[in-house]
Amino acid sequence: MFTILAFILTIGLLVTIHEFGHFFVARFFNVRVLRFSIGFGKPLFIKKFGLDQTEFVLAAIPLGGFVKMLDERELEAEHETQGSNVNKTQFIAQTSYSEAELNRSFNRQSVYKRFAIVLAGPVANLLLAILLYWLLFMQGVTGLRPVIGLVEDNSLAAAASLKSNETIQKINGEPVQSWQEARWILLENSLDNKAVTIEAISDNNDIHLHTLHFDGISNDPEIDVLEKVGISMVKPNLPAIIGEILPGSAAEHAQFKPNDQILSVDDVNMQSWESVVTVIKSSPNKPLMFKVMRDGAPLTLKAIPESIKESGQVIGRLGASVAVSKQMTDKMLVELSYSPIKSLSLALAKTWDTSIFSLKMLGKMIMGELSIKGISGPVTIATYAGESANLGTKAFIGFLALVSISIGVLNLLPIPVLDGGHLMYYMVEIIKGSPVSESIIIIGQKIGFILLGLMMAIALFNDFNRLLPTA
Repeated sequence: MFTILAFILTIGLLVTIHEFGHFFVARFFNVRVLRFSIGFGKPLFIKKFGLDQTEFVLAAIPLGGFVKMLDERELEAEHETQGSNVNKTQFIAQTSYSEAELNRSFNRQSVYKRFAIVLAGPVANLLLAILLYWLLFMQGVTGLRPVIGLVEDNSLAAAASLKSNETIQKINGEPVQSWQEARWILLENSLDNKAVTIEAISDNNDIHLHTLHFDGISNDPEIDVLEKVGISMVKPNLPAIIGEILPGSAAEHAQFKPNDQILSVDDVNMQSWESVVTVIKSSPNKPLMFKVMRDGAPLTLKAIPESIKESGQVIGRLGASVAVSKQMTDKMLVELSYSPIKSLSLALAKTWDTSIFSLKMLGKMIMGELSIKGISGPVTIATYAGESANLGTKAFIGFLALVSISIGVLNLLPIPVLDGGHLMYYMVEIIKGSPVSESIIIIGQKIGFILLGLMMAIALFNDFNRLLPTA
């Protein structure tokens, strides 16, 4: 239920912002808006507001929305549907719209105004992402210090002579303060197969320069880039004491409590939290007997780790985090916060980089250079919405910003029936001086629906493939 509510909040907010962009610019150009709908299907709520008595609608299926503007072409389509004996001009004249109101119709606006109205939706999503990132950077972002843990033998990282316990300071001359920053830079460069120069400092404060090449790197977008190059984050030797428990998780169902110390699993002694995680990951859907110490008394609990997919593998998850002392937290984590001006600059750069990265990813998928496993649908979005909301406000805000960018970029693609398809038609109209013919638009719509249907089919296939366990 929590996941469903988080998903509805995510889609509802992002769709509302997108459609408000269309609505705001349409009203700015004095175009009459007939309906502002959040969701599709049967209306659950309808209320008229304003001088134009615009209908604001909340519909049953929260997977999109639309802004319906006065458009003579729709009146003409209605005339054809009804099979009226009068001609189109007479039919329109018989409607309740005066000539002054018809001048406010969308189709009578200049191509530049129509372009701006359609563009406003995706731009609104990108502006929302900038706002959300701006708030995040001002509030402060908690990150893991970029200390290298295990370096796999015969990996790309080993070939670059990276060593365990080195701390990454710079990548290609750009300062790096957290693993999140390091992962993003590596991911961007791996997509273009560009080698990077990594400056790292060892335990004895010696500075080393490493050149990391991405030759032969996996094209599976579901595998973390750190795993692809063969490095992992350092894992401190933490005691097996439970910190927080996710609502609805296997840990909650088994009645674990914060501060429970796990002594053994299936009669095997657990020396650290890492040893507990190893057992749980290797036991999806398998009953495990936990011996724990609670308030000084031993207790036995039975838990069945849920089965999830991670990096293409099926693993078990208990849904509990480790308790970390403040001393260890200060050693592992870094708090990054910035001034309002610097935060705005970072938010703009983050939104731009993510948008360009999304386009590159899509382009490589189309060219067959990247697996289509990276295309996600509503099920995956719902899952991540619930998980990010469980992790706290900052994680959820970051998730909202990322999905908002995805919606903005997707709608700018030159696919008929999307905003980008309409913009493509308007660009042609600007160049040739006359609108694209109705026959071309109809053919384009058919192609657009086919392409969208194919993308949705791939997305849903990937969604369910992530959910269903495999051998």
